[in-house]
Amino acid sequence: MTDTLQMPLVHECTVTGCGYNHGGCHAFAITIGRENANCATFIDTAAKGGLDKVIAQVGACMRTDCRHNSELECRAPSIRVGPGQDQADCQTYEPR
Repeated sequence: MTDTLQMPLVHECTVTGCGYNHGGCHAFAITIGRENANCATFIDTAAKGGLDKVIAQVGACMRTDCRHNSELECRAPSIRVGPGQDQADCQTYEPR
């Protein structure tokens, strides 16, 4: 199992409508969902949330068909989140 110091960082998020994204993703950790590798932590709001001094990590990944996924955890060094088929998708997703 990965410990928290080894969790991949959200290197970049270009989704401006998310309450966690203000100068980078400030959620403690995000979840990548099953549908289109969407960011399941995305919240469509103008309110700003999260922690000021945090760069989000990938806490869980439900895309078992991604080559970076092992035991429902992301093993990529870092990920990018941006608009895709959903409002916020993992741009690092690569099918096996």
